[in-house]
Amino acid sequence: MTCTQEKTARIRALNDQLRQSLTGGRIMITSGVNALGSRVVTQLLDLLCRHDQFDEGNDPYGEHDFGAFDYSGQKFFWKIDYYDLTMEFHSEDAADPVKTTRVLTLMLASEY
Repeated sequence: MTCTQEKTARIRALNDQLRQSLTGGRIMITSGVNALGSRVVTQLLDLLCRHDQFDEGNDPYGEHDFGAFDYSGQKFFWKIDYYDLTMEFHSEDAADPVKTTRVLTLMLASEY
């Protein structure tokens, strides 16, 4: 495995941890999702945690940093961004959790 492949695998593992367990970063929910109510938000977070539909079309870099799913006739997106520890700039190394704050945002597709 090359250094680049190792780095991608580490980013993917960290992203999967955040998505599957909602730990290892911050979870943000847009106002449109929040307006759907706590019961729906709970169900959406469950779908997010179980999301495993990744392919070359929606995950071209193999980092598992974006996804989409449908719920009750609506399309939802989620994405992970990488910030420095002060949340002011982009992280210099998304593979290093000591230097990176991961932020997963769940949104209505219409809010993207």
